[in-house]
Amino acid sequence: MKTTLKLEEAMMLALSLFLFKQENFSWTWFAILFFTPDSGMIGYLVNSKTGAAMYNIAHHKGLAILIYLSGIYFSIPQLQFAGILLFAHSSFDRIFGYGLKYSDSFHHTHLGIIGKVNTGK
Repeated sequence: MKTTLKLEEAMMLALSLFLFKQENFSWTWFAILFFTPDSGMIGYLVNSKTGAAMYNIAHHKGLAILIYLSGIYFSIPQLQFAGILLFAHSSFDRIFGYGLKYSDSFHHTHLGIIGKVNTGK
């Protein structure tokens, strides 16, 4: 099942790259800003609940699609760029198992546990 999910995410990443190419946006800016959504992790400096909320907002594919479609509807290329970038980044992260976070721990995601977790043993 994990392979199927990774392939699905890889196809969504490919779709993002295809849409990006169709819009003729700058690949340089794409590369520079690709990891910007990870700045949502700064919320973990406050606590796990805030961190999870900020991370999940920055990695929510539904929000990425809404931003992209808003850019099309209102003819705002910057929103289209941001939507594609957010969607691409989220797909990229999920290929490596970094899913949306639960508020109890950075390591607890909707795709399972990631990284080395201290079990207290």
